[in-house]
Amino acid sequence: MSVNVTELQENLSKYIALAATEDVFITQDDKVVAKLSNPQRDRVKTAESLFGILPQTTTWEEAKEERLGTI
Repeated sequence: MSVNVTELQENLSKYIALAATEDVFITQDDKVVAKLSNPQRDRVKTAESLFGILPQTTTWEEAKEERLGTI
């Protein structure tokens, strides 16, 4: 969704609530100047993108050790 600065100022709580489910792009003079988003949602999307990367036989501890360089 895209909203101009004036509309955002007048209805801030509405757009904060909307940002829980989708990104809100803030525009000024028809140019995107900022993005209002839910940081938790970004973490979930990142985690979901990683599913399936590790082989099925890899344990959580093995993956952790490999990531930390303790192997």
